[in-house]
Amino acid sequence: MALINKIREKSGVAVAVIAISLILFIVGGDLLGSQSLFGGQDQSVGEIAGQKISYQEFNTKVDEARAAYEQQTGRPASDQDQIQLRDQAWNQFILDIAYQKEYDALGLAVTREELIDMVQGNYISPAIRQTFTNPQTGVFDKNTVINYLKNLKSLPPEQQLAWANFEKNLSADRLRTKYENLLRLSVYATTAEAQKEYQAQNTKADAKFLFIPYYSVPDTTVKVTDAQLQEYLDKHKDQFKSFNSRTIQYVTFPVTPSKEDSTSLYEQIKTLARGLATATNDSSYARMNSDIPAPLYMTLGEMPDQLRATVSTFSPGGVYGPYKENNTYFIYKFGGTKRDTAFTVRASHILIRPKGTGDSAKVVARLRAEGILKQIQGGASFEALAQTNSDDGSAQQGGDLGYFKNDGRMVKPFEAAVFGFNGTGLIPRVIETDFGYHIIKVTEPKTNTLYRIASIGKTIAPSQATRDEVYRKAEQFATESTSKEAFEENAKKDKLVIATAERIPENATNVNALANARELVRWAFNDETDLNDISSAIEVDDQYVVAVLNGETTEDQVTVDNFRQELTTKVRNELKAQQIIGKLGNASGTLESIAQKYGAGALVESVTDINLATGFLKTAGVDPVAVGKVFGLKAGKRSKPLTGDNGILIMETTKITPAPAVADYTMYKNQIQQNASARTGFFINEAIRENAKVKDRRAKFY
Repeated sequence: MALINKIREKSGVAVAVIAISLILFIVGGDLLGSQSLFGGQDQSVGEIAGQKISYQEFNTKVDEARAAYEQQTGRPASDQDQIQLRDQAWNQFILDIAYQKEYDALGLAVTREELIDMVQGNYISPAIRQTFTNPQTGVFDKNTVINYLKNLKSLPPEQQLAWANFEKNLSADRLRTKYENLLRLSVYATTAEAQKEYQAQNTKADAKFLFIPYYSVPDTTVKVTDAQLQEYLDKHKDQFKSFNSRTIQYVTFPVTPSKEDSTSLYEQIKTLARGLATATNDSSYARMNSDIPAPLYMTLGEMPDQLRATVSTFSPGGVYGPYKENNTYFIYKFGGTKRDTAFTVRASHILIRPKGTGDSAKVVARLRAEGILKQIQGGASFEALAQTNSDDGSAQQGGDLGYFKNDGRMVKPFEAAVFGFNGTGLIPRVIETDFGYHIIKVTEPKTNTLYRIASIGKTIAPSQATRDEVYRKAEQFATESTSKEAFEENAKKDKLVIATAERIPENATNVNALANARELVRWAFNDETDLNDISSAIEVDDQYVVAVLNGETTEDQVTVDNFRQELTTKVRNELKAQQIIGKLGNASGTLESIAQKYGAGALVESVTDINLATGFLKTAGVDPVAVGKVFGLKAGKRSKPLTGDNGILIMETTKITPAPAVADYTMYKNQIQQNASARTGFFINEAIRENAKVKDRRAKFY
C-alpha cells in the first residue's frame, strides 16, 4: 500500500514536469529572452541615453513605419526598403529620447494651435503642401486638406493611423527646426576672424622648393617593429578611433549547373520545341514557358546573331534552334513578316572632329576627312582607317554603329545621308554634322521588315541535387578544417582561392564582392564566434562560403592590429624622413645643387600665386605645414629640411605679395558664418549622439 502511494506521488511530479516542459517548448522563445525567468542574452537592439530599446518595441515601430510606407506607395516594402525603414525607426528613437531631453531642457514644444496652423492655417508645412498639391495642375488648395480632415473618421483605420503618424512627424520636424535655428543664432564670426580669412585668401606667395618623396626610398629597406608601432599609437591615440569590426578569410563553393543539369534542360527545350511547333496560339505558349521575355516582332537588328544568320532559311511555322547563349537555350518560331513604320539599317562611320572652334579648324578637319575618303575609294580598308583615325568610340569596332532606326536618335544630316542611300557601300561624300565630319559606309541595306518570332528562352539552373552536392562539399571542407592551419591546408589541397575581407563593420551587407552576405557578417560578430573559429557552410546567393575569423576590433579598445597598415605607413615614413634628412646633412648652395648632390628622387619645383587657403605644391600635393613655412619666411630666405605629409621639403620664399588693404570685411564675416551655419545640423546630431552614448546593436538581429 505504501508502494502504491509512493508511485502516485511520483506520477504527480512527472505530470507536472511534463506540463512545464510543454509550456516551455511552446512559449520558450518568449520566456527565454532578455526578460525571461531564467535570464539569457540581452535582447535589446541598442541603448540611447541609458535607456535600452527592446527588440519588441523597436520591431513595433518598424512595423508602423512599414505599414505607413505601404499605405503611401501602394506596394510591399522591398528588402532595401526594409533596411531604410529600420534606419528611420532607429533615428526616430534617437529623436524621441536624446533630442527630446534637449528640447525639454530649453522648454521647446509645438502647441496644438501651432500644429493646426501648419496643417490648415496661414503657415502651411512644406510636407502638407507637397502631399496635397494636385499632380495635374501643380496647385495646392487648402480646402483639399480641410475636406480630407472632415472625412478622416470615415476612412479605414490604417489610414487614420497613417495620418496620426504623419502629424506626429510634422511636430517632430518643427521641433528639430526650432532647436537647430536656435543654435544657428549662436553662430558668430568676429572681425578679427574675417580679417584673418581675407588675408589667407588674398596674400600671395611665390616659392621654390626641394622635394624628396617618401616613395623614393624603397619600403623594403626600412624595417618597422611592433614596438615602434605601439609607441606611435600611444603618442597619437586621438587620431585612431576604433569601431566594432571583424577580419575574415574565406573560400567559396559556387553553385553552378552541372553537366546533368544542362542535359536535362536540353531535353526539356526539345520537348518545348515540339510543343511550340504545334501550338495554335504560339505567342501565349512561348510566354508561358519562357524564362526571358522577348518582343513578338523583331527587326533584323534586334535579333540575336545566331538567329539572324538563319533568316534566309525562314519558312512560316518553322522552329529554329535550340541556340545556346551563355547559360540559356533559345528556340524560335517564325510566323511571317509585316511592314514597320520605321526603317532599320546598319552602318559604320569614321568621325573627324575639328581641333578647335574656328573656321580654320573646320577646314582642316574637312580636308582630312576628304583625304581618308579618297584612300578608301582607292582600296584602303575602311575598318583599319576607322581604328586609327576615328574620333568616336566605335573606332574599336572598325567604325561599326550596329543597327539603328530612322527615329531621330541619329543627328538629322547623318540620318538623312544613311537612309537616303540605296543598297550597301561607301557614301561618296563627307557628311557634316554638329559632331564633325563623317565618312559613312552602309553595311546592310535599309529595311522596314518586321519578323514575327515566338521565342522561348530557358536558363540552365542548378538542380536541387546539384545544390545539395555543393553544400555537401562545403560542409565537408568546414568539418575537416578544425583550425586555421587546417583551413589553409585544405584550401591548398582543394585548389581553392582564399580571399581576405578586412575590418568588416557590424552593419555590413556586402563582404568584398559577396552581395547579400548578412548571414556571414552575423556569424563573424556572433558572441559565440571566437578568433580562429571556422564557420559552417553559409549560403550567400548562388554559392556557399566557409570562413575563418582572423581578427576583431572593438570601439572601446584600440590596438596595433586594429590599424597595422596605417600605423606601418606612418612609422615607416618617419624612419624614411630621418634617413633622408641624414643624407641631406648640412645642405648648402642652390636647391638644384642640393638635389644633384642628394641623387635620385630629389625634385626642384616652383609655384606662383599660392595662398594659405588653397596652397598646392605640385608633386608634393597639399601640405599645410610647408605652405605655412613659405608665408613665415621673408623673401629670399630658406627653411631647414622639414617633414611634410608626403616627403621632406626645403622651402625657399621668392616673393610675398600682401593682400590689398580693405576697410570692410563684411563679406568674409558672412562667408564664415554661412559655412558654420551650414554645418550646424551635422554638428548638433553628432554632439547629441555622443552625449547620449548611443549604442546601436541592431546588427545582431538583422
